[in-house]
Amino acid sequence: MKILTRQSILPHRLTLISSISFGVLRKLGPRRWFSAHSEEPELKELMEYMDSLKNYEKMGVPKGAGTDSDDGFDLGRMRRLMERLGNPQSQFKAVHIAGTKGKGSTAAFLSNILRAEGHSVGCYSSPHIQTIRERISLGRFGEPVSAKTLNCLFLQIKKILDQAIEHENGRISHFEIFTAMAFTLFARENVDIAVIEAGLGGARDATNIISSSGLAASVITTIGEEHLAALGGSLESIAMAKSGIIKHGCPLVLGGPFLPHIECILRDKALSMSSPVVSASDAGNQSTIKGISRMNGRPYQSCDLVMQIQRDFKLFLELLDVKLCMLGSHQLQNAATATCAALCLRNLGWRISDGSIRAGLERTFLLGRSQILTSKETEALGLHGTTVLLDGAHTKESANALVKTIKMTFGEAPLALVVAMASDKDHVGFAREFLSGGELEVVLLTEAAIAGGKSRTTSASLLRDCWIQASKELGIDIVHDDTTKSREVFNNLVVCSTSKLENGTILATESSLMASLKATNQILRERTGNQSGIIVVTGSLHIVSMVLAALSG
Repeated sequence: MKILTRQSILPHRLTLISSISFGVLRKLGPRRWFSAHSEEPELKELMEYMDSLKNYEKMGVPKGAGTDSDDGFDLGRMRRLMERLGNPQSQFKAVHIAGTKGKGSTAAFLSNILRAEGHSVGCYSSPHIQTIRERISLGRFGEPVSAKTLNCLFLQIKKILDQAIEHENGRISHFEIFTAMAFTLFARENVDIAVIEAGLGGARDATNIISSSGLAASVITTIGEEHLAALGGSLESIAMAKSGIIKHGCPLVLGGPFLPHIECILRDKALSMSSPVVSASDAGNQSTIKGISRMNGRPYQSCDLVMQIQRDFKLFLELLDVKLCMLGSHQLQNAATATCAALCLRNLGWRISDGSIRAGLERTFLLGRSQILTSKETEALGLHGTTVLLDGAHTKESANALVKTIKMTFGEAPLALVVAMASDKDHVGFAREFLSGGELEVVLLTEAAIAGGKSRTTSASLLRDCWIQASKELGIDIVHDDTTKSREVFNNLVVCSTSKLENGTILATESSLMASLKATNQILRERTGNQSGIIVVTGSLHIVSMVLAALSG
């Protein structure tokens, strides 16, 4: 493959290809958008119904919508809907989880701990990767709700839903309807306990209709700047929004670590609600990763978890050599948070053994969270001999965590990225974390449908501009054709093979995901002399979903 570059070699350089247009992608086959949201035929009527509703995942969340203010979502609307359905949320106990990052993983860890003990668990989370059924799991085995069960419920309550939508002048959203369906299923299946992940914020989220009498505990994992406009514009306002899930007299479990003044906001709210606090980040807790090993061809991290809580509750647990399939220090922190929640429940009288905590942590695995494809899967994508890691990181914090996980798992192996992101993310901050995190052979910027639509899709060219800006902020030289200086440089360019470039990162754009993957693999192999490398697909759970859809299609 041929590209244009400068003759001189800088200590660290980012070389830009405005688009891959040297005939390479034409050889890779037709471009195609893979639908990540195709569903079973049995769900056709339900999905058409859901698609007719306002979907903020697809269109973006309005400014201030997650704040406890006049601009916030109308929680009264959700309460009226639930009243029509008989208030099913009052028929089971629940753990309510909010947080900027980590709430889905924490929910999965805790659900599996409870299942390992033999409890019947309902778990509600979002978004989904391959099918909307993933958002609801039921029973002792954690399988997604069946299409038959979901469709039967829909047909049984459709008239009630129609009446509610008409009464609310069509304002009821996709998320509100599906949340109501999940809670109704949990009540009908008589689950012992439900683990509920909040969608946005906490105070005005549709899941926040659980009363203090129904809440076993609330959990806040982290506080970060995602959905900044929707949650009030500051870290402080985000903390206040998420603290809205704290209920009077119900324990609060904190993940963290938090900035001191942010933790004060959360603890002050808990104090005002007479809620005891358990923190996974307390000084007495020590969680360590001892090393990476492999089992059945897949990596796991061997960890020690020692929990010694002294404030509010006195709790203790020591688990050594826990084998976590969820990789990274951030996932260990999520595991610790879930463990604290389990200990808190045990203190309240729930039957949960140390062995069940270990078993639940070890059996937890989620698609799109540091997921390494099998060799068979990579070959199906036409990427023979390359390791492919899928991770839905989409904030600067999660990018930083992913960089650390990659280094811990793969060391100094040649690394390439394929990135697609939603329009409301911090693209520059995300890019900065990867560019400052070590040597990248190639970054290929592409596009992914968000929640099945393109209205929130960021164009590859806009992502390119953000990566250029990030590299300038970091002092990494870029060759591109957007400035007078760069045009002068381009006049002195020579053609050379990518394999002859040294110490430089190739930045390229391509709207087709599959073409992006194959081009990335080709560039990576040329640059490393066919040395085995790592391709990381990241920036959104939706691009992860598209890769998995390509495999299943």
